[in-house]
Amino acid sequence: MARGMYHYLREAWKKPSREILHGRMIEWRASDAITRVEKPLRLDKARALGYKAKKGFVVLRVRLMRGGRKRERAGVKGRKSRKQTIRKTLKMSYQWVAEIRAARKYKNLEVLNSYPIGKDGKHYFFEVIMVDPNRPEIKNDRTMKWISDSANRKRAERGLTSAAKKSRGLRKKSHEMKVRPSLRSWKRRGK
Repeated sequence: MARGMYHYLREAWKKPSREILHGRMIEWRASDAITRVEKPLRLDKARALGYKAKKGFVVLRVRLMRGGRKRERAGVKGRKSRKQTIRKTLKMSYQWVAEIRAARKYKNLEVLNSYPIGKDGKHYFFEVIMVDPNRPEIKNDRTMKWISDSANRKRAERGLTSAAKKSRGLRKKSHEMKVRPSLRSWKRRGK
């Protein structure tokens, strides 16, 4: 049976060449944390997640620091330096954080989806697919016009993207999981 181009792209990304990615990551580290790219690096994944090569679609590369949420405490003096930091485990996935940062930088665009493109010792790299909901090309596209609806504003911040729903535990329903409709509502219900 003949295989298409996207099949071979998918197979190549299962075990990406270390030399090719290493050279690209040197450039990625030197660039800004959020960079607009001409076209997606993983074309097969982007197309599967809704990307189209038309006006109104924007692809961003987002760089995130790895290693938890180590933050310095403000205004603390006279302590050991290692005692002056707070390390908390964030309940959000790195991919969801990348989507939120992209959405905050480009306020006129909406996050459609995202996917990982690499990681090194210090950083995670993601590509985030953004859509301009006000463009006529998007409003007239029958598969994408849903994003122009006002109910889909700030999808990433409200946890409505695919990565956010996975991080929130909404991929499967269970009576034992207390995540629906939200953790806050369960706390309110208990009072």
